[in-house]
Amino acid sequence: MRTPLPLKITEQVNGTVSIPKTFKLKTPIKRIFFGTSSCECKVVQTDQQEIKMSEDIFTNLKIPYTSTTQVIIHEDHLYIGPLVGIFTAGFSESMIRPIGERTLFFAKLLAQEKAVGAYVFIFGAKHIDWDKGTIHGLFHSHSGWETIEIPFPNVVYDRLPNRRTEKHKTLSEIKQRLHHEYLIPWFNPGFFDKWEIHQLLEGDHRVATYLPETHKSPTFSLIERMLSKYQHVYIKPANGSLGLGIYQILFDRETDEYYCRFRDADGKNRLQRFSSIEAFVNTHFRNRRLEHYIVQQGIHLIRSDHKTIDFRIHTNKDERGKWQVSVMAGKIAGRGSVTTHLNNGGVVRTLTEIFPDVEECKKVTDSLSQAALILSEVIDSRQEGHIGELGFDLGIDKNGSVWLFEANSKPGRSIFSHPKLRKYDKLSSRLPLQYAVYLTETTIKAPEEVFK
Repeated sequence: MRTPLPLKITEQVNGTVSIPKTFKLKTPIKRIFFGTSSCECKVVQTDQQEIKMSEDIFTNLKIPYTSTTQVIIHEDHLYIGPLVGIFTAGFSESMIRPIGERTLFFAKLLAQEKAVGAYVFIFGAKHIDWDKGTIHGLFHSHSGWETIEIPFPNVVYDRLPNRRTEKHKTLSEIKQRLHHEYLIPWFNPGFFDKWEIHQLLEGDHRVATYLPETHKSPTFSLIERMLSKYQHVYIKPANGSLGLGIYQILFDRETDEYYCRFRDADGKNRLQRFSSIEAFVNTHFRNRRLEHYIVQQGIHLIRSDHKTIDFRIHTNKDERGKWQVSVMAGKIAGRGSVTTHLNNGGVVRTLTEIFPDVEECKKVTDSLSQAALILSEVIDSRQEGHIGELGFDLGIDKNGSVWLFEANSKPGRSIFSHPKLRKYDKLSSRLPLQYAVYLTETTIKAPEEVFK
């Protein structure tokens, strides 16, 4: 990745920009761009590794402040930035916590902008001025949050908080308008549906072996058949997240009884006994239908201290648009819990903590990394739009086989609470911005690859 250059305002002649001689110009530069704003300019080249521009250009382009920036040159155009907009919802009136509980997450994300050489801001529906073609974006610095008027961005990183918000008509229309009218690429759109992802992956021989047997809209007889085959199954909402609404059903062959583990409305882990599957369904799905649920094969996973372990792996595209693993951690289930989620009593551990033996740890790390990267490539190739990051919940059974339990388009960040994983928090915040630089350059130089 090229090194970002410092951007400075100078007293030089109006309409002038100076760039290093290391940029080999094939043709004279006639125009400079920042986001969707542009103006004519005259470019001179110097021996200094910095960008200098006259104040009139800085003002006309609506550059919010001097910083470090990438420079992209294509034909007779020079692009400063990129300007990256992070689209979300749930804003408050407070400038101390403008995005509520997620304010700290966004502050960490924006803190990576100088390292990447981008200008990064947060915005929502209320910040857009369609008439002027500008956005009153939220920027963050050492002095706190401030709102600055800037042009429309080069690229938008979708960080809408949940499925309900994503389906809001106004927000959907904003995405369509920016994408189609302004040709602004948008990455990480959409929460995944578990069943759709399963079907998408099932057809690819490279990843089919990672998939537990899964069915949509389960019937009593189907659940019975799967219990007979696997001894335990999971019933999950197809559009669920955070481990909510998941039931583990176990069949005891000796007593001919069924046991159900779940988390109740008060957040307590419960275990109930039933004489039949019908009794379980009538108790828990009286006012709901199983057509919105999937049933999934139970896997006999490796354990730590008699507790189930699974693994969270984050993958990100980098500055070359290539997938890489950005963080990996183990999650150990809480006592009596149906999942390993932290809000359900789960505990995060590094792989070296779980596997003290160096060779075993490397073997597990390699197999999980390989699975996560192949899954990322397959999902990316088969989904519409641009994906910049993914999160996977993977398991390893007692035979060493890897299994996919869930793929997330907007993975949570709870694993970064572990002290030894905090350094990866920065990496996984920086990589989406590096991918935004890549997507910007591709849009400028090969738009046909972006707008297929």
